Amino acid sequence: MKKVRVFTCLLAVLLTVALFAGCGSKSAKIQIAVPNDTTNEARALLLLEANGIIKLKEGAGITATKLDIVENPYNVEIVETEAAQLPSQLQDVDYAVINSNYAINAGLNPVKQSLVIEGSASAYGNILAVKAGNEATPKIKALIAALSSKTVADYITNQYGGAVVSVVANPGNGYDDSVDYAALSGTTISVAASPTPHAEILKLAKEILSAKNITLDIQEYNDYVVPNNVVEDGTVDANYFQHVPYLDDFNAENKTHLVSVAAIHVEPMGLYGGKQKSLDALKTAK
Repeated sequence: MKKVRVFTCLLAVLLTVALFAGCGSKSAKIQIAVPNDTTNEARALLLLEANGIIKLKEGAGITATKLDIVENPYNVEIVETEAAQLPSQLQDVDYAVINSNYAINAGLNPVKQSLVIEGSASAYGNILAVKAGNEATPKIKALIAALSSKTVADYITNQYGGAVVSVVANPGNGYDDSVDYAALSGTTISVAASPTPHAEILKLAKEILSAKNITLDIQEYNDYVVPNNVVEDGTVDANYFQHVPYLDDFNAENKTHLVSVAAIHVEPMGLYGGKQKSLDALKTAK
């Protein structure tokens, strides 16, 4: 009788443990970190939707947030995170959708290491931006020509192997025939940029301008706000780090007056594995 009672108690304990373990695994959410700025969060969510991970409400588009998710078959939890911090937080979440500039800077290869990746969507082409009214100044025209050169386009192709893609339709020789380069000789053009790949690409433009005795002052920022502010207040001539949807949203929220003068490249956004190294966890979570 005593043995039966002990066995019964043991069985009850085992059933309780199994029940709690089962409940835990069933309710556990797969965490996916995404950028927390408006347009890049939407872009990340659209990438997840395109790969069947979530479904957004109709018309959500490039202003979508996690509140616009209407179907979540894999029980994922969207973790909104500052874009620059995503690579360092990757180890703490199951997956993260990361902008290629931050991925590359963290030593990740978007082409080889991302589990899914965007196509070369021109809507997200990284642009050269200036304050409205400065679009046609000789300094800006010279900078546009240098960045839109075949030298830069070839560098992007050879250096990044598809992780960064040039969107310049007809790359030129690096110079604008309408610019009086002799008059610009001895001047400095300042440009704010993200370290990777923007500042790296600008070094090619710097060499092109240097041949005309023009100095390109490249100022690096690991930030999405300050580069726009320093162009708005006139401290810096131009910046190179963002796409048009982000710029439009920034102007609307901050009452700034920045405009795009040239699209140079696109950085396909990718989904990277953190705690999970494949998409298998999503299959078992459904």
